Amino acid sequence: MSTGNSILEVEYPYSDGEPMGESDLHRDLMFDVIELLRQRYAGENVYISGNQFLYYREGHPKKVVCPDAMVVFDCSPKQRKSFKIWEEDRIPSVVFEVTSDNTKSTDINSKPGVYKEVGVAEYFMYDPTGDYLTPSLCGFRLDGSEYRRIEPESDGSITSQTLGVRLYLMSGVLTVDDAKTGATQLTRLEASNVSRDRERVQRELAESERDKERSARLAAEAELERLRKLLDSDAT
Repeated sequence: MSTGNSILEVEYPYSDGEPMGESDLHRDLMFDVIELLRQRYAGENVYISGNQFLYYREGHPKKVVCPDAMVVFDCSPKQRKSFKIWEEDRIPSVVFEVTSDNTKSTDINSKPGVYKEVGVAEYFMYDPTGDYLTPSLCGFRLDGSEYRRIEPESDGSITSQTLGVRLYLMSGVLTVDDAKTGATQLTRLEASNVSRDRERVQRELAESERDKERSARLAAEAELERLRKLLDSDAT
């Protein structure tokens, strides 16, 4: 049997059959990161996913890693069960890991080596509870064949050159601001709530304006009635 046929027959599972085994907080924050990134690149040819097997060497199903969130540019956003680099001919440009007690060892010691081998341009870790990382938000940028720590600003924020955003933690939650405009990236739910709030304010302003117009009309009518009575009184 040829090597090519052997490679074709290799199985690449999309699940290990085990539960995620993380806290509600870790899971929710991981999904928040994915949703923030999906909103930022909505409608663009960018694939955003997370908690998904990333296979990085053809023919070797054990060469796999599972990022909490990843961004792949120039790649269809269609749904996938797993991501095979050789099939997609694309690699993730940015990876995020939400560090917890269960993941701190692999996040700090194992995954950076894999992401370096793959060629991930930027790698970010953050610890929502502040128990496992110092500082709680860390970023690394690939410089040649090594990762270099991205120096944080005085406020602790980190800029991702690849994404064009400023990253910082607010009450343990990763917050994403556009590096040029300063606008805060919202999740779809947050954007929907903002839109509803904006519509509510607009309705209230319109109602207030109508109330003012009605009050002015009534006042004008009352003044006309007063003047009419005054004229009638003078005529008699």
